[in-house]
Amino acid sequence: MIPQKTIKDLISKHSTLEKDLSAGNIEKKIFAEKSKEYSDLNEIIPDAKRYLLFDSNKNELKKILEDSSSDEELKKMAQVELNDLKNEHEKNEKKLKLFLLPKDEADKKNAIIEIRAGTGGLEASLFAADLFKMYEKISNKKKWSLELISISRSEAGGLKEVIASIKGSNIYSTLKYESGVHRVQRVPDTETQGRVHTSAATVAVLPEAEEVDVKINDADLRIDVFRAGGPGGQSVNTTDSAVRITHIPTGLSVSQQDEKSQHKNKSKGMKILRARLYELERSRIDQERSQDRKNKIGSGDRSERIRTYNFPQGRVTDHRINLTLHKLEEFLEGEVFDEMIESLTLQAQEESLNSISND
Repeated sequence: MIPQKTIKDLISKHSTLEKDLSAGNIEKKIFAEKSKEYSDLNEIIPDAKRYLLFDSNKNELKKILEDSSSDEELKKMAQVELNDLKNEHEKNEKKLKLFLLPKDEADKKNAIIEIRAGTGGLEASLFAADLFKMYEKISNKKKWSLELISISRSEAGGLKEVIASIKGSNIYSTLKYESGVHRVQRVPDTETQGRVHTSAATVAVLPEAEEVDVKINDADLRIDVFRAGGPGGQSVNTTDSAVRITHIPTGLSVSQQDEKSQHKNKSKGMKILRARLYELERSRIDQERSQDRKNKIGSGDRSERIRTYNFPQGRVTDHRINLTLHKLEEFLEGEVFDEMIESLTLQAQEESLNSISND
């Protein structure tokens, strides 16, 4: 049960914001922040007001049911109304609890996605390429902007590693559940006996950090420059344009050589480093907050096998929520991706609500 004071505080805050916004004398940045907060509250306030009225409405209906002078028809109507009222109250309580859950400040951020071929040799690199194409298609459908940061190709159109930045609306909240090991089961083109092979690729989704999110001291960085090399060791650049940036306190290192300009390579490398440092700090804080428990969803454990793509059976299975979709081709085309994400999000919310209830 949610304390009535908590609900009253929400309603009061909504009313105060309404007055502040209508006053018209707020500076632009604060006005934008308050407008967003007011808009978010707008969605929940009707439910909050009905939640507060539940007890009085319930008592009125109980009076009718307990009144011996009430006729049977009236009592039947009152009982139906009381049942509807209780169902609505349960739904409102769940909505309010979800609204009151601590917000992940990273949810609204853009994301950096890193895909790497895992076990399985050439087939793993081909699967990594398939995953990248899937995220490209999802980005196109959602009108997101995907910018390639670095790419390392293998034979036959595969990818050893690819890193990209994705910009748009609430990117991280949509993609954060993709971090982990993705496994594929299929018959490779080179397999003459028709045997199914199992390969894997890892996906890491990091919230893109701004400079204000992560303070990096120049003294903590070691920057090495070297000549970029192409496949087979051939030189692709006659100048020292490739950059390796090492963050000395953490040992994190980023190499970038895709651009011909040393300055551009350094800029892209710093973007990746900033995101990794931001995620490192977020992980540390999360562990401190919940040392005795670890939610199954959204743990971000990159060594955890999260999903299997089975081509012979045409299915994709998410192991965290035991959800199987027999729509593998559509999933890889980005067609039913939202169906999976919605299920993961709902499960994560349920786990958060349960953890609050058990505290």
